[in-house]
Amino acid sequence: MGDATAFSSMDEFCGSTFWDANETWWTTDPDFTPCFEQTVLVWAPCAFFWLFMLFDFWYLKASLDKNIPWNRLNISKLLINVGLLVVTALDLIMSFVKKGGDSELPLYGVDIWTPIIKLLTFLMVLMFIPLNRKYGVQTSGCQFMFWFLLTIFSIPRCRTEARLHQERGQIIGSQQAEPHDFTWETYQFASFFIFFAFTCLMLILNCFADQLPRQTKYYRGPKEIPELSASFLSRITYSWFDRMALKGYRNPLEEKDLWDLRPQDSCKEVMPTFAHYWNKNVRKNYKRASGGQEPKAQFSNGKVSFENPQSNGRKKGMASIMPPIYRSFGGIFLFGSFFKLITDILTFAQPQVLSLIIGYVEDFAKVPQPEWKGIMYSILLFVLASAQTFILAQYFHRMFIVGLRIRTALINCIYRKALRISNAARKASTVGEIVNLMAVDAQRFMDLTTYLNMLWSAPLQIALALYFLWQQLGPSVLAGLAVMIIMIPLNGFIASRIKTYQIRQMKYKDERVKLMNEVLSGIKVLKLYAWEPSFEKQVLDIRDKEIATLRATAYLNASTSFLWSCAPFLVSLVTFATYVLIDENNVLDAKKTFVSLSLFNILRFPLTMLPMLITNLVQTQVSVQRINKFLNSEELDPNNVQHDASKPHPMSIENGHFSWGDEDEMTLKNINMQVPKNNLVAIVGTVGSGKSSVIQALLGEMEKISGTVNTVGKMAYVPQQAWIQNATVRDNILFGKPYDRKRYNKVIDACALRTDIEILSAGDLTEVGEKGINLSGGQKQRISLARAVYHNADLYLLDDPLSAVDSHVGKHIFEEVIGPKGMLAKKTRVLVTHGITFLPQTDKIYVMKMGEISENGTYAELLKNRGAFADFLMQHLQEGEEEEEELNQIKRQLSQTDPALVAPFEKAILLARTESLSDSISVTSADSLMGGSLRRRGKRQDSYDSNASAASLKKKQEVEGKLIETEKSQTGGVDFAVYKHYIKSVGIFLSVATLVLNFVFQAFQIGSNLWLTQWSNDKAVEHDTGLRNMYLGVYGAFGFGQVISNIAAVLIVYIGGLIGAQKLFCLLFRRILGAPQSFFDIQPRARILDRLANDVYKLDMVLPELLRVFNSQAFRVLATIVVISISTPIFLAVIVPIGFIYYFAQRFYVATSRQLMRLESVSRSPIYSHFGETVTGVSTIRAYTVQDRFIEESDNKVDKNQVCKYPSLIANRWLAVRLEMVGNLIILFASLFAVLGGQTNPGLVGLSVSYALQVTQTLNWLVRMSSDIETNIVSVERIKEYGETKQEAAWELEEDKKKPKNWPEDGRVEFKDFQVRYREGLELVLRGVSFNISGGQKVGIVGRTGAGKSSLTLALFRIIESAGGKILIDGIDIATMGLHMLRSRLTIIPQDPVLFSGSLRSNLDPFEVKTDDEIWKALELSHLKAFAKSLTAGLNHEISEGGENLSVGQRQLVCLARALLRKTKVLVLDEATAAVDLETDDLIQKTIRSEFRECTVLTIAHRLNTILDSDKVIVLDKGQITEFDAPSALLADPKSAFFSMAKDANLV
Repeated sequence: MGDATAFSSMDEFCGSTFWDANETWWTTDPDFTPCFEQTVLVWAPCAFFWLFMLFDFWYLKASLDKNIPWNRLNISKLLINVGLLVVTALDLIMSFVKKGGDSELPLYGVDIWTPIIKLLTFLMVLMFIPLNRKYGVQTSGCQFMFWFLLTIFSIPRCRTEARLHQERGQIIGSQQAEPHDFTWETYQFASFFIFFAFTCLMLILNCFADQLPRQTKYYRGPKEIPELSASFLSRITYSWFDRMALKGYRNPLEEKDLWDLRPQDSCKEVMPTFAHYWNKNVRKNYKRASGGQEPKAQFSNGKVSFENPQSNGRKKGMASIMPPIYRSFGGIFLFGSFFKLITDILTFAQPQVLSLIIGYVEDFAKVPQPEWKGIMYSILLFVLASAQTFILAQYFHRMFIVGLRIRTALINCIYRKALRISNAARKASTVGEIVNLMAVDAQRFMDLTTYLNMLWSAPLQIALALYFLWQQLGPSVLAGLAVMIIMIPLNGFIASRIKTYQIRQMKYKDERVKLMNEVLSGIKVLKLYAWEPSFEKQVLDIRDKEIATLRATAYLNASTSFLWSCAPFLVSLVTFATYVLIDENNVLDAKKTFVSLSLFNILRFPLTMLPMLITNLVQTQVSVQRINKFLNSEELDPNNVQHDASKPHPMSIENGHFSWGDEDEMTLKNINMQVPKNNLVAIVGTVGSGKSSVIQALLGEMEKISGTVNTVGKMAYVPQQAWIQNATVRDNILFGKPYDRKRYNKVIDACALRTDIEILSAGDLTEVGEKGINLSGGQKQRISLARAVYHNADLYLLDDPLSAVDSHVGKHIFEEVIGPKGMLAKKTRVLVTHGITFLPQTDKIYVMKMGEISENGTYAELLKNRGAFADFLMQHLQEGEEEEEELNQIKRQLSQTDPALVAPFEKAILLARTESLSDSISVTSADSLMGGSLRRRGKRQDSYDSNASAASLKKKQEVEGKLIETEKSQTGGVDFAVYKHYIKSVGIFLSVATLVLNFVFQAFQIGSNLWLTQWSNDKAVEHDTGLRNMYLGVYGAFGFGQVISNIAAVLIVYIGGLIGAQKLFCLLFRRILGAPQSFFDIQPRARILDRLANDVYKLDMVLPELLRVFNSQAFRVLATIVVISISTPIFLAVIVPIGFIYYFAQRFYVATSRQLMRLESVSRSPIYSHFGETVTGVSTIRAYTVQDRFIEESDNKVDKNQVCKYPSLIANRWLAVRLEMVGNLIILFASLFAVLGGQTNPGLVGLSVSYALQVTQTLNWLVRMSSDIETNIVSVERIKEYGETKQEAAWELEEDKKKPKNWPEDGRVEFKDFQVRYREGLELVLRGVSFNISGGQKVGIVGRTGAGKSSLTLALFRIIESAGGKILIDGIDIATMGLHMLRSRLTIIPQDPVLFSGSLRSNLDPFEVKTDDEIWKALELSHLKAFAKSLTAGLNHEISEGGENLSVGQRQLVCLARALLRKTKVLVLDEATAAVDLETDDLIQKTIRSEFRECTVLTIAHRLNTILDSDKVIVLDKGQITEFDAPSALLADPKSAFFSMAKDANLV
């Protein structure tokens, strides 16, 4: 009755009927009443506008720009709007004139109120035109929607008015009756059509966006992202992205093609908001102590400063990142959630419409409904689906933006914190862990945001689905629900099993990667020893375990995938069975069946998502805790150092007690030191006495427990271990200062960098690898010093800058830079040093002992005291690191100051003398080619230089200085050959089997569904339970078929994938082991490892999963097409054009998206590596106070990453909208044809439409998968590329068996005109060397660096193959035998001892062919027996990676033991440079003399005294032999080169 009263009041309001069902619904020619058209259809759009106008105001407020110029577009809008106002005002006036009062036409409410409502709305729209112009808003969604709705809702009235006009024409034309006064009606007709025309024009104008604003907050250049000035229509369809898609399709995108970032996503916009809320949160969480003063610990950067949670004040709790995140980004997030709500509701409208369509078809046989209803239902379905498409796209877009912004905020927050964190807090976690906060934890948030709304959306969807299902099937729904709920814990159980397997698999993978890493780093030694087979076996053993684990995982994966693909079927089976069995009267008809099916399909998604979401949430929770812990950790106290200019000296410490953040442990005690202006103060002391700590205390890096530290002026700091950035050499020196050529060159010369820079390929613009990998220790140290000198500060803290450089270079630097005549003579300097030669030139010396200053004074004063300083000098001399000239200098200094001291020092000096090495002649003036010194490596610089020197030598040899091959980033599509290669590896049979089984699975599925339609259409079932049970049984049987075929299909994909992965891995690993040494010189180890680790992981885990999903989805799409075509064959005609659209969208997307992903991953790693660098060099950054510059660099890197990331997210949306529209068209045609084709089988129609409803998601998945497969199949391509590397000669040859068993018996070695080069295209290293060594001779090989000594031995082992001439051993040409035969019959003790992780035993005898006794004997002879006996595990003692847990000397002895075990006729001894102490060296020499008496021994000597007693000496120079004779003969000839070397070494 309520309706009726409402209607009647409306009838009065209009003066005519408001609603007439017979006219609108129960008719073949539907129409609305004029009253309805003039009220509801006008008021609805206006109401919409007034409701959503708030958003327009919000956009005005949020806009960053102002002032759009007047142009054609906004002037036209203005004029048309005014026109509309005029028309509406006229309507109002005319209705007062023509109606009511005297006229016979009564005046109704509608004549007044409708124009007034329209007037107000148009006025409001008019107001927005200048407002939008002023605030630079280029397009408005609300207005577009208003005009759109107004236009659509005016269409029914068009039809009404046109009909009335026709009728009036007929009445006037007939002219029988008295003349009518039609003026009011005619006026209404005219005014309405003018109004309608204007409305349409406004709609068209609103499809375009306004011009660019004149004033913008940020520069909007030519590369600006089109989205900013795209119209609303273009934004919801993403057509502004078309240009990029097209460009990417034509040729691969590069970085220069990308658009600038949207200003509101950049760090500059995101950070201030976040910082504001973070600081608020910090203040709330920390109650202020006395006086509650604001914390001053802020580095402001632009506008952003983060407060330190650790400020004065009592801690109430940890400041968490969550509240600031909610506050900063909650707005957009809620807006997105609102969209999600709408789509959720729209989802449930679809099954309702489906039931209407089925009803329509059911009635078609009995009392047909009018055709327009069917068409309307189809169109309604299409409109619902399309609305859902557009809204969902906007929802995801919003969520991604929130995710990106959160990530930006967190990364920057973490970065800024890392610059201020205290040392104790920094030590609590490794650099890797801190970088992970950024790389993993911040990323987690981004992945979570898209899912987060499922928290409320999933329960809502489940509840709604259950409600509608209950309406269809009543309580039997619960049975189906029970099945679904049982699935969840089952799945959870399987998931946890999978997780344990995954952890195990990761463990094996790590083991394998670690071992492969060792193999690659020690590959040269493996080749020399011919040990590859042993290590290959070890790696493959681990790999087998890994594959076994993966296989177990595959079975589990198969079961989950089976659970999910068969779940919907099981659920429907259980529900329908329950439904028909509960009650005889329950009958399944088409409507019930298919509406329930489509509801069950909807239910599937939230039920899958919930468990995933929960695990994701838990992980994110962990991430939040880790980030919070880091952001709340302690910061450096800025009050550690005062800057009080009134103090007398620029640097001073008074009564200082300092610790490294552990309160109890004092590192420095009672430190008092003053550094007067422009003085040079030295700090000396033994290792670990706290010298560097004093420097750190002056920098404020140590926790000050008591006392005061004061510094006045700008600082420059040279750390002990140079910190080099991954930038050019020049950038490393400038360090953010402007380039001043004159000063720069002066600095370069003073720091002796000129020659080094000339060697580098691109001069000082050469890129330095991370951690300065391609520089020697000495070069790094000098660059670090140059940076300080160039910085032109007032105070210099130099922490042992001379430790890594050669003595004469050190002298040069001291004189030119540090000393009284150097560049820094007018600065205040503190120098920590080991070089005692420079001490006399310092103004004051502080001697450290056990963390205290034991004495101080000038050089002369300290020597007179005969205290700690004299001891220090003694000890230093005995360590014997000095050069000859230095020793003399020390002697001179001593005799000047205190002659009494000379005697005890003489002895020490003598000891030091004997150790000077022969190589001294080969060192040219500036650190020579061998970066860093070969002669005195300080104790500080153990292993820094060995890699570096080799690298810098290589640099010299390389033509263009490009040593490392750049990695090929694949562009464009992947060749079919790659797929073919993969399919071959998997096996043809398995590949075909998966396709067949998937086909069978779909066949069963279609079969079961067709059976269901048959059942629901069969009216006989109502009375015949037997028939019903038969239907149920067959339905169940179909289900069983599905289960079996599905499990088989999935399993075969996984198992096939594993077989393929295993084959490819074995091939790859064997090929890499068999590659020649030169391959490892030009391919960085990390890259080879990446192939062996990452790419293999993709083959193991990623590809099979992708292929499985791709297969099932592809067959699913086929099934959909088949089902729809069965029910409406005409559908096949539409499939072709739709297929074309689909194909093009997919091609465009894949090409663009793939390249965007590549660019994104390339731009992502610099963020993390820059962060890692910052964390390692944080004390340097703080010392120079360049935090702001680093923060800015980090921000730029993040922004650059977003520039690549944002388009790839948009590409996803662009594709989704296009594909879903294709899917929606399928829905439209499937339902239209079903309705129009006179289809009488309601079951089939239900089936085809419910299949169509699912097709959008499937299509979307399909494209995703195919592009993912293309991205990941690249791994196969990369593995294939390495699998085809050039191999070295065969390891074993058939002829080897004919060679003598115990070859070589005599050990005669003969070189005949032998030439060799390292690689194709390089010059010869040995140029025609000929000599003959008879068996058992001992031969020494000497020559300066780069003369070809090592090449000689490498050629002997055929590590490098001959380029001419040959080598004979015992008369057999070594080129004619297999490499393993050759290498296993020679022995080498290499220069740097390489050990592998594993037991001591496996390091000596990897093939396990020797007995324990033999091994102990070898250990005894190599003086390791006592050590081995002292180990608890004895021979099974675990050696860590690279032999880290043995000293260098012990490692050298292990290598000796290896040689003793092999005991072959020819021994090559590549003498160690500086690694071995004298004792070890003597031991080795003794053992070799006694044990290898009968053998031929070739020694590459660095110390001449070791080869003076050899039979012959070969002197090499530039790849040729200059002298070959007995040492005594050569020494007798003063002109010989050997003589001059001996003279240099003080041996003659």
